[in-house]
Amino acid sequence: MLTEKKKQKQKENNKTSLSLEGRIPPQIERVTEYSLNMRYMKDNNNNKKLVDIYYYSKKTMKKPSLFQIIIIVLSIPTTTGRTVGNLRVREGSPFKIAIFADLHFGEDTWTDWGPGQDVNSVNVMSAVLDAETPDFVVYLGDVVTANNIAIQNASLFWDKAISPTRDRGIPWATLFGNHDDASFVWPLDWLSSSGIPPLRCPAASDDDGCTFIGTTRVELIQEEIKSSNALSYSMISPKELWPSVSNYVLLVESSDHSKPPVALLYFLDSGGGSYPEVISNAQVEWFKTKSNTLNPYLRIPELIFWHIPSKAYKKVAPRLWITKPCVGSINKEKVVAQEAENGMMRVLENRSSVKAVFVGHNHGLDWCCPYKDKLWLCFARHTGYGGYGNWPRGSRILEISEMPFRIKTWIRMEDGSVHSEVNLTYD
Repeated sequence: MLTEKKKQKQKENNKTSLSLEGRIPPQIERVTEYSLNMRYMKDNNNNKKLVDIYYYSKKTMKKPSLFQIIIIVLSIPTTTGRTVGNLRVREGSPFKIAIFADLHFGEDTWTDWGPGQDVNSVNVMSAVLDAETPDFVVYLGDVVTANNIAIQNASLFWDKAISPTRDRGIPWATLFGNHDDASFVWPLDWLSSSGIPPLRCPAASDDDGCTFIGTTRVELIQEEIKSSNALSYSMISPKELWPSVSNYVLLVESSDHSKPPVALLYFLDSGGGSYPEVISNAQVEWFKTKSNTLNPYLRIPELIFWHIPSKAYKKVAPRLWITKPCVGSINKEKVVAQEAENGMMRVLENRSSVKAVFVGHNHGLDWCCPYKDKLWLCFARHTGYGGYGNWPRGSRILEISEMPFRIKTWIRMEDGSVHSEVNLTYD
């Protein structure tokens, strides 16, 4: 029998615990077998802080394995009130990801040229999606060119960029580049006798016409999620990381419920546009905490995605021709790196579980090079007809196999050709 003192303590614990049983996504079969509880306490500023997480099986009252705990944690409803399940490998198939980089929708929308470029970009994505039939798509930043979008309707162009993927029922995730919320740059001829050309105002505009303000990072993700048909896996960062908004992690589960997860996909906002092109110290600390919690023994392979390359890319860049150990097809410009990364690359190179980093930004580069014999640094391929450069368009493809474990990547071009295949896993 419980003593009165123990009964009282049990009541207090019940009051301070937040049970999430029943809020786990029902499609995650393993997760529904467990109950997860979090215990909070208040600090000196009366803010709630998580002090304990505990789990038990509803059938056996035994604790689940570490990998099952990771799946439970990543299946908790997000701070935006939206439940995001985990990705899963199809039985008997590798998990394939297509990366669309630097689409730059919305350029010169008041001309015939701009909308025509967007149509061409849709055609590139459609060709890649139909040829590769990926399980997942990553939009690697600069989805739109906000500095060409005069009014608060960038979400209209963002939606067009997402449409080829959404229309095929393929899930996706987005992150931000330096153009996605950049300030509008006024063309000088708009202030001449020709005046401002007709602009398409959002449906919600009032009778006074369009407002010449941009669309924020947060607004872009919010609108994306609303129109995603539950296919968007994009998330909004905790506010303590703002103005950096697209920081989150996704889990790829094995097709076999008894096996550990296949990979962790980390998305980071490399800045630019409305604030400096940096990965902040807060982001670095967030990544360290998140990765050490989800993957403390470095057993789950990790892939990293952000838009602007780090300075480490300059160290491994081919001088002229792309030769081994690097693999790629174009090396037409110098690496344009972030202003600061605050030790992020040091953190990544010290995690043996990190296999590769993928960036865009440089339209004239598509190579992968090993970094300190620990991980690979890869550029995507310029996908969009927007933005600078006339190099042929395409998409970097990733393929993750379970047995034996391998991560391969290659580039699929608009014309259907394939090149630059490389194994990103060290034996």
